[in-house]
Amino acid sequence: MEKVLPQAPNKPQILTKAQKRRKILFLLAGLAAFNLFVFGAFYFSFFKNNQSEKIINSSPTPSEPEALTGRRPFPFQEMTIPYLRSRSYQSSLGKLNQATETSTYTGYLTSYDSDGLKVNGYLTVPKGDKPEKGWPAIVFIHGYIPPANYRTLENYSAYVDYLARNGFAVFKIDLRGHGTSEGDPGGGYYSSDYIIDTLNARAALQKSDFVNPDAVGLWGHSMAGNVIARAFAVQPQIPAIVIWAGAVYTYSDFSEFSIEDNSYQPPPSDAPSRRKRNEMFEKSGQFGVPVTDINGTIIVGFDKEALKKALGL
Repeated sequence: MEKVLPQAPNKPQILTKAQKRRKILFLLAGLAAFNLFVFGAFYFSFFKNNQSEKIINSSPTPSEPEALTGRRPFPFQEMTIPYLRSRSYQSSLGKLNQATETSTYTGYLTSYDSDGLKVNGYLTVPKGDKPEKGWPAIVFIHGYIPPANYRTLENYSAYVDYLARNGFAVFKIDLRGHGTSEGDPGGGYYSSDYIIDTLNARAALQKSDFVNPDAVGLWGHSMAGNVIARAFAVQPQIPAIVIWAGAVYTYSDFSEFSIEDNSYQPPPSDAPSRRKRNEMFEKSGQFGVPVTDINGTIIVGFDKEALKKALGL
């Protein structure tokens, strides 16, 4: 019978230095391959998403009102307070050409840019030691005057003189389309043009080196009462406004009572402002019950059914 001898226990294998080196390299290679797989998958996913964003960002941009307000555009959105709040107002004064001088102030003819239009104005700067932060200032907005009859140095000269003699820098602007200011006189009720001119004039004064940027208010007469009331709704941080005999009323009252004096001269039938006004009436109807659009914006004073139809509600 064959005798089976017990096996000796396995002795731990002793690796040579070369074998140890090969084993470490093998483990490192495996770890590197694993990391390449994991990070490669992550990078591919990131790259794919980034390319998708580039494709989205290269798409045509939305119209200005939608891009600025985040709302779906609707007819005449540019007249609304949310739109006017969403846009920027930046301008600066042009060359100052001296036109008048008194014992208390110097008057200049100058201009500023308002949405690409050159808008002119009469600026008074007080004499004497300038306050540390600059002079308090007023953007002076004129009331309705037939645009062709408007004169920069004649209209409201007594009012500007009174404010200027009392230590204010006064900038009486010639709203677009008035005197030699560029643009179409869009009107104070069916357009936001004059509000934009007003707030750009305020920005120009704030940028000057002789005005206190924190002390620039608004003064408006008649039609301009409506203009600066809406401007104040756009920028409630304006420190002060003055409405003198302001024609500030609802659109329905404006339609019913209108202007009952002989000074009013409607714009020509082919004027851009007249065409735009007619387009508004054609799309939205006449004045009536207030309505809320699909974005929750309240549009006051238009015929409800006509406006809902125009907005696709």
